[in-house]
Amino acid sequence: METADKIKILILDDEQQFTKELSGFFEDDYITYEANNVGDGRRILKEKDIDLLILDVRLPGISGLEILQEVKEQFSNIEVIVISAHGDMDTVIKALRLGAFDYLRKPFRFIDLQVAIERSQKFLEMRRKLKQMEERNSLISKALEEKIDRHFIGVSKEILQVYEQAKTVAKYQDANVLITGESGTGKENIARIIHFSSTRNERIFCAVNSSAITETLLESEFFGHKKGSFTGAVNDKVGFFEACDGGTLFLDEIADMPINLQAKILRATEEKVITRVGDTIPIKTDFRIISATNHDIDEMVEGKKFRLDLLHRLNTLHIHIPPLRERKADIKPLLEFYVNLFSTNFNKPKITISEEVIEALEKYEFPGNVRELKNMAERAVILCQGNQLKASDFPIKQTKIKKDAKTATQDLKSNEIRIILEALRAHDYNQTAAAQAIGISRDALIRRMKKYNIATHRQK
Repeated sequence: METADKIKILILDDEQQFTKELSGFFEDDYITYEANNVGDGRRILKEKDIDLLILDVRLPGISGLEILQEVKEQFSNIEVIVISAHGDMDTVIKALRLGAFDYLRKPFRFIDLQVAIERSQKFLEMRRKLKQMEERNSLISKALEEKIDRHFIGVSKEILQVYEQAKTVAKYQDANVLITGESGTGKENIARIIHFSSTRNERIFCAVNSSAITETLLESEFFGHKKGSFTGAVNDKVGFFEACDGGTLFLDEIADMPINLQAKILRATEEKVITRVGDTIPIKTDFRIISATNHDIDEMVEGKKFRLDLLHRLNTLHIHIPPLRERKADIKPLLEFYVNLFSTNFNKPKITISEEVIEALEKYEFPGNVRELKNMAERAVILCQGNQLKASDFPIKQTKIKKDAKTATQDLKSNEIRIILEALRAHDYNQTAAAQAIGISRDALIRRMKKYNIATHRQK
């Protein structure tokens, strides 16, 4: 058996000679770990991806049944075989009720334990196959899905690139990140993946919609306030920056933040020191900012609606999520996932999807992106009268269908790239001269070149 396919067994027993002999007996067929006390056992359970625990009922200072209960609560996927030299029927029943897979009484032949392990192995293999099926089109592990409380489905090269960027960004825990993309593309998903894949994952992830907070309360929400600092301040309040010490502050819709607050946000992100409203005591806080917007942030900077210095501070690393219409390969796996999800949630029999549905959806523009596809799938499952979804179950006839012509967004993007390239070529890639010819600043030109991956010099 290949090492990657071998199940991992932890033997937790206070008799060192017994664990050593048992480990030696199984070393050719399994990956085994030994622990002769509870402390070592708990450490191995946390550090190693254990599949099976062989557990003695009587351990120094604690009952093995307590460890069994603890393991089943914290590591529900681990199967447990309980062993004891002093077992009675009550102990057997308690062990099985607590989730033990099998029970053996000492002394026993190692071959008896081998048979018990082989029985449990069948369940472990079935669980692994189920897990692989669940994660077939998911770009993140089941464990990470549970942490971020989100699904992240896709197969296209565009979304794979976004995920790889997120994994890379996660390694740099102090670098601020700007995520751009249309509404419904999953910007918060990416922010959560970055946070929970980083070393900050044990601390808070605080998501704030910058457009949802009234302007009068913005400063108090971000910096906190001192009791009595203004009418209604009946208690001291911890702000977002202080609450996110050691963690991540996710600023959604950052472009909607009032200009007068942007200077204070800039100073806080630079100095990592804040002062509560109505107070004079500075407070140090170590936070990372991940921000997101569906606006053209460069355009807002040029229109004096967003500070350029704040953009530079927030845009240390940039991730752009393409709209769903530019990654058609993701439509089918996303639809299949949501149809299966809602079929289960609504207790409906397995529903299949006709090819005409996929063909119709691949022609659709999806202005609402993945969020719109999810809502479409939910509606279709609810209204479906049979066991197969048809094009008539999706409200796409009354909406604009994408045909051979490019969308307005794509035209705008391609025209902008063409104008920039023509200006650069006409001025021998002199950025200052090219920017003047186009009628924008050199900084704005550089940002657009970076955004569209335009080379800074003539390609030979």
